[in-house]
Amino acid sequence: MAKEYTPASRNREAFAAMTDTPGNVPPQAVELEEAVLGALMLEKDSIITVQEFITPEAFYTEEHRTIYRAIEELSTELKPIDLYTVTERLKVRKELQKVGGASYLAQLTQKVGSAANVEFHAKIIAQKYVQRELIRSATEIQRRSYDESTDVTELIGYAESEIFKVAEGHVKRSVQSSKDLLAKALMQIEEASKNTSAFNGVPSGFMAIDRVTLGWQLSDLIIVAARPSMGKTAFVLSMARNMAVDHERPVAFFSLEMSSVQLMMALSSPKRVFRATISRAAVLRPSSGATWSRRPSRWGRPPFTSTIRRRCRSSNSARKPGV
Repeated sequence: MAKEYTPASRNREAFAAMTDTPGNVPPQAVELEEAVLGALMLEKDSIITVQEFITPEAFYTEEHRTIYRAIEELSTELKPIDLYTVTERLKVRKELQKVGGASYLAQLTQKVGSAANVEFHAKIIAQKYVQRELIRSATEIQRRSYDESTDVTELIGYAESEIFKVAEGHVKRSVQSSKDLLAKALMQIEEASKNTSAFNGVPSGFMAIDRVTLGWQLSDLIIVAARPSMGKTAFVLSMARNMAVDHERPVAFFSLEMSSVQLMMALSSPKRVFRATISRAAVLRPSSGATWSRRPSRWGRPPFTSTIRRRCRSSNSARKPGV
């Protein structure tokens, strides 16, 4: 009886060396990886489902990553995917023996209980990969934290960027059917019809703009561009003030130029002073201060310059009550 092949990289020595946590078993689902690869070689359309959840890096063993890359290549080239075509592709790439030979590929097809479960199995594989990536990131963050020469600000930026990388890789953006999209569109139209305002978005306070946009809409990215000293900051602050005060909409505003106090001084100034210039000597009226103290808005000059850190701070603000 032939001995069943076991992938050589199915061990934890490399992971333990990387994470400095000997004795801990890294999250893995090798048996499910085998079932998924076997299903891909038995069911030609399974690759379409699996690719929505996992990449070659999601597989725990190097042998499985190599096999999956070969399957993806065949799919990209619109060629049939089965035991024979995958074997031939690995042979051409001179990687067949590296993954255990044709006999191991045949073993994989025998691991499949039902190809109908391939999506569920793929989700579990993706979950284990995310767990391993989080462990890897946390270990590197810990290592850098022990280094006395590490700048704390840079360390925080690195930690945030690593977590965001893992999070972004884990997000599945599924394709929606036209039927579902139409239902959502009709729902939004119905909600807009109930709105007594002329604008179904958040009014900026500038009528010429609001007539075109109908107010700022969800998911909109608005870019204000102009030459230096043309009043970009004053213009954007004015819109933020209109939204927060006139329309009682919570606002989060971050500036890389002005301090939090300067922002509030400008916002609390009379409109005629505020729109003409943003002055450090702005006049603060008691009534204006009382108005702003009741608004659930956030203003600041955060100590960061990278895009990833600005995104993190914005996301944190959006999760807090009132914003």
